Amino acid sequence: MDLDYNPSRKSLIKNRWVATAASIWIQCTSGSLYTFTIYSSILKSTQGYDQSTLDTISVFKDLGANAGLLSGLLYSAAPGRPWLVHLAGALQCFAGYFLMWLTVNGTLPRPPPAVMCFYMLLAAHAMTFFNTANVVTGVHNFPNYSGTIVGIMKISKHIIQREWPMRWEEEQLWEIHVLSLTDTFEYLELLIYYTCFLGLSGAILIQVYQTIFKSKPSSYLLLLALLPTITSLLLMAFVRIFKTNEEDEKRHLNHFSFLAIVLAAYLTATIIIQHILKLKLYVRVITFVLLMLLLTSPIFIAIQAQRDKSYRLLKSLLEHNQVSDERDLLAEEGTSMGQDHGEFHEALNGTNDDALELREDLNLLKAMGTISFWLLFFTTMCAMGSGLATVNNMSQIGESLGYTTLEINTLVSLWSIWNFLGRFGAGYISDYFLHVKSCPRPLFIVMTLAAMSIGHAMIAFGFPGALYAGSILVGVCYGSQWSLMPTIASEIFGKAHLGTIFNTITIAGPVGSYILSVKVVGYIYDKEASEHGGTCIGTRCFMLAFVIMASVTVSGFLVALGLFLKTRNFYKHVVLRRLLHSLRHRVYTRKQVSVACMYPSSYRPRNLPVMGQHWGEVEL
Repeated sequence: MDLDYNPSRKSLIKNRWVATAASIWIQCTSGSLYTFTIYSSILKSTQGYDQSTLDTISVFKDLGANAGLLSGLLYSAAPGRPWLVHLAGALQCFAGYFLMWLTVNGTLPRPPPAVMCFYMLLAAHAMTFFNTANVVTGVHNFPNYSGTIVGIMKISKHIIQREWPMRWEEEQLWEIHVLSLTDTFEYLELLIYYTCFLGLSGAILIQVYQTIFKSKPSSYLLLLALLPTITSLLLMAFVRIFKTNEEDEKRHLNHFSFLAIVLAAYLTATIIIQHILKLKLYVRVITFVLLMLLLTSPIFIAIQAQRDKSYRLLKSLLEHNQVSDERDLLAEEGTSMGQDHGEFHEALNGTNDDALELREDLNLLKAMGTISFWLLFFTTMCAMGSGLATVNNMSQIGESLGYTTLEINTLVSLWSIWNFLGRFGAGYISDYFLHVKSCPRPLFIVMTLAAMSIGHAMIAFGFPGALYAGSILVGVCYGSQWSLMPTIASEIFGKAHLGTIFNTITIAGPVGSYILSVKVVGYIYDKEASEHGGTCIGTRCFMLAFVIMASVTVSGFLVALGLFLKTRNFYKHVVLRRLLHSLRHRVYTRKQVSVACMYPSSYRPRNLPVMGQHWGEVEL
């Protein structure tokens, strides 16, 4: 808690909680990457493109959305000014989509396909600027936000007690500790946390489109040009870095996570009801208003978090008069606690740290010299490439199978939900099995690629409802890669150069999308359509393409299995021991946190950290 905090009106609107709410709102409007299907048909018809050309444009969309180097460089060049990154993203978003809209409605003459690819690249590239500004600012604002530790407290106690036996008093001390993972896992959880809202934004944008611009896909391009741009311009001033430390921040951050789940559930129910029933305009307006009310919830969470901070400050000031009488007693307790920690330190250090053989962090060149890097790159290419190829061609697949426009829009909306569930669930589930069951994380890539193969096979054979069932499996497994891949990269190659390694591996997605979308799906569709007057109807249009994609994900499954077998001992002897090593050296005691947050620095016992450090943190 910041004891210099002044509960003024300015502090109520400019703090890290309001910054988080503003970031969430920007994320909720910047997920146009997964809604290409909504306007792909009108793009194809007005510009006279064949399927291969349309798929080439979609590949540039994927390339722009995954090329985050420039946004990272701009953020680093202007530290403390994320609004510059937001501004650059807003300009690109507006320019790209507005030029596409002018082209589609005939205001501008039909450009060459290469120019349209540039428009698409520019619009999609904006998403990396929004994402970088929001995620990196969130990491700075919550440096002590620990990763998911479901089940880790008890299991860590038992493991460490087996390795370094503790006395009963030390065991009780361990029971009241709040354990934290390394900064890498804190960063990765925040990355997953913010991108979950990005995954939901596709469904949100489609709800706005269906309520305001029903059956007008050209107007949807105008919506994409205006809504993310206006939202980021209005809110970018609130997304700032705030140097504060306070207790109980995890509870309020969990409220945001709960909101994401509620929002996903509401969107799912709304999408299904809209698909089953033909809702009247006033009903659609009511559901849209309820959605907007849910989207306003982050500001109420932010206000409550700030009020709790004010309450804790007021409580500490009211108890200020009691400090002088208790100061000596607290100092004695602090000395005793310091002695206990010293003994605990000796007990934990009974094992030589050199025996852990913690592997040094690898830079990009060294990582690329390992087999594991290319195994992970190939599995990412198979999973993300086939997933992007599926969602980019959802409209044409639906049309060939006889789906209505409403059904196709429903599929795209639900894809955003499955994408969200994959991102949200894979990280937490893999964390649980790694920490509690000692299960290497690459095993989950094996499982998701196996499930993805089944999803592609379902779509290939085109039985009734196959597109719904197949898109669920493909969507969830595609979203899972965004949680699993960066986490595995950090565990295998280290955190020092994670940014460059992560961004290099993500290039595999557009590479796979280009091969599968243009050279497989687009080529086969155009070949079938050329034999039937330019239009293709029936399962033959995409059956062979999705059989090939199923085969690709099966090959990815086999490569992922090889990655799992190759890294199994590494996880056992290095990753798990690295986790134990970090747990031994970063222990938080609730008693010290409560004392540090209650008393000003002039009255704090000498063994407690000074202001500006992580309060309650004991370096063992």
